[in-house]
Amino acid sequence: MRKRYGSLTAVGVAVALALLAPAPAAAQKKEIIQLQADMERLMQTQRELQRTVDEKNAVLKTLVEQSLDAVNKLNTTLGVLQKSIQDVQANSGARIDTLTTQVQALADNLEEVKSRLGKLNQQMGEAQSVLQSLDAKIAGGAPAQPPGGAATPPPSADALYSNALRDFTGGKYDLARQQFLDYLKFFPENDFASNAQFYLGEILYAQKQYPEAIAEYDKVLDNYPKSFKLGAARLKKGMALLEMGQKASALRELREVVRRHPATEEERRARAKLRELGAAAPAPTRQQ
Repeated sequence: MRKRYGSLTAVGVAVALALLAPAPAAAQKKEIIQLQADMERLMQTQRELQRTVDEKNAVLKTLVEQSLDAVNKLNTTLGVLQKSIQDVQANSGARIDTLTTQVQALADNLEEVKSRLGKLNQQMGEAQSVLQSLDAKIAGGAPAQPPGGAATPPPSADALYSNALRDFTGGKYDLARQQFLDYLKFFPENDFASNAQFYLGEILYAQKQYPEAIAEYDKVLDNYPKSFKLGAARLKKGMALLEMGQKASALRELREVVRRHPATEEERRARAKLRELGAAAPAPTRQQ
């Protein structure tokens, strides 16, 4: 537009000079008329250009306002969507932790069943021997055991552990805790002693008593170096530290899970949590 205005100014100057320059009257009049006609056309063109510019500016202003309004609405929608996603992730995380704990308990139940089946044959053999001994005594006329003379047998390890695990999966945490404590009291060297210790931590974790849960997980790590619950105990210790706001310590535990327990469900969960926290995961190292 500035160039067009500059051209119009130059034409005006030319017209003024033409008016001042000496020329024959008829030629001068004709030239003036021609210049006036040119000026009128140029001014008309200028007006049309100005109108076009004004119209385009109005359209552009409307488009800008509409775009800003659309952006604001989009930002509002994205904010709502992000909050919804965060809520779903939080709820899903809680459900996943619960489901994982339940699946883990079911896996322990299966392991217990296998162990009990293995012991059942031994117990049946022992029972058969006892029956045979009783039959021999009866046949020989030996006096029967007087009522109340037999000592109360200790609780069965399998039954006690099975009942504790059942009550844990059923959410009866206080009852399960006492049964797991009894298991450790009566059978501290049994196959499932480390499991019982781990579930004491799980009960406290479910009750949001995170420092106490960490203490129980540490007992698994310190007292049962060959337990298959080591990865789970370290993972849940890291989760409890996160709940307490101790992120640096939690990251250290999660990385240890990746290093020490490759190709396990615990390693997968630890890596997922590290990604969620924006932290790098180390390469797994197989234990010798």
